[in-house]
Amino acid sequence: MSFADDAVEVRAQGWRTVAAFHDLVETRLENALQSPLELSVVEHTVLDVLSRQDRALHMRMQQLSRATALSSSATTRLVNRLEARGLLSRFLCVEDRRGIYTELTPAGSELLEQARPIYDSALREALEAAAAVPELAPLVSAFESLHAAP
Repeated sequence: MSFADDAVEVRAQGWRTVAAFHDLVETRLENALQSPLELSVVEHTVLDVLSRQDRALHMRMQQLSRATALSSSATTRLVNRLEARGLLSRFLCVEDRRGIYTELTPAGSELLEQARPIYDSALREALEAAAAVPELAPLVSAFESLHAAP
């Protein structure tokens, strides 16, 4: 095996470790949110992102796509589902009629308030479980240091 092959394997193993960490955390979050609230992790993410926007500045769909790391089409499908549930609303930008804004409805805010303690608890438990796996423990440390950064 050449040096280049070793480097490829190191990167591949690193990526598999990150994927395993992500899967562990996302599965725990999904299970915690789905049963009591019928809310997926990605739906929670959208509601959370929208809740943190400045009320004077509405969020465009493309900004929401970037903030949630979803494609434009996936964001549109997700927003359609959330809008049908009455959790968010969309409206045209007055200055640029091509732009579409999204914002939480009162029902979306209420559901998010119910979800936050469940999400936080499940995330804490998932990180504790990941910390107990030697291969994942460094990622938990990195995750926690990101959270602690100013």
